[in-house]
Amino acid sequence: MELKLKDLRYLVAVAETRHFGRAAAKCFVSQPTLSAQLRKLEQNLGVQLIERRPRRITLTEAGEEIARRAREMIETGEAILTAAQTRRDPLAGQLRLALLPTIGPYLLPQVALRIRKALPRLELMLYEYRTEPMLERLRNGDIDVGILALPVPVEGLVTRELFVEPFVLALPESHRLAARTQVRIDDLDQETLLLLEDGHCLRDQALAVCARSGVREKQDFRATSIETLRQMVASGVGVTLLPTLATRGAYGAVRGMTTRPFAKPVPSRRIGAVWRKSSARAAAIGAVCEQITRHSGLN
Repeated sequence: MELKLKDLRYLVAVAETRHFGRAAAKCFVSQPTLSAQLRKLEQNLGVQLIERRPRRITLTEAGEEIARRAREMIETGEAILTAAQTRRDPLAGQLRLALLPTIGPYLLPQVALRIRKALPRLELMLYEYRTEPMLERLRNGDIDVGILALPVPVEGLVTRELFVEPFVLALPESHRLAARTQVRIDDLDQETLLLLEDGHCLRDQALAVCARSGVREKQDFRATSIETLRQMVASGVGVTLLPTLATRGAYGAVRGMTTRPFAKPVPSRRIGAVWRKSSARAAAIGAVCEQITRHSGLN
């Protein structure tokens, strides 16, 4: 019997999504095609892989084991192709790069054209994930490298610090602290702090920075993005901490809002790259990291 990687990809997609529709979308095929191929795979193997119930899909014990082994086979197959490409030209081909939502929109305008000019044969495939989903996709082989805030769990991974990004205070233009040229964390005593929703590492970083002050988090508000935070500050609801890159260029001009730097010691976050130790794209990743460090404007 001949096993096809395509069919194994379908099984892995179902194992990851537990949903035929989402699995089909992930594999860029129709749901009937995916379902039919999986039934054929079950017939060829002679075992049931998927337990099909209304509104719920589970894998049988055999399905779980085979999906795990299939994922290993797929990763090995991709590694073979990548190794061959890397041998031909280590700085060519696709590189799947993921960034945090609080980094990507503000870093990419600074570095994207520089990377393209310096590495013209490298095609960046860009994705946006929060920290935990990014690390999961990295370990699963869905992406090659992630750009996020350090530190992160590093088992099986390599990290490289790219730059240190200071925080600034964003506040309404009419705020009492707007008259200052610099502010201190202690100045935030009794202020209302606006934060991102749970799951964003920027939220945890802001809370850590403000832990020693008497700042009060606004309990009935959780922003989904930095842009929402910016607009809420401009409307006078409260203050927030913003990464420096999110205040540059077109992002720095918001009517009703201004920013002030912090006095030393300046609160900051470490931005770095993370990739698998076993990755065959280390040379390309290193070259991209070098361009980001050189052109981020924070070194």
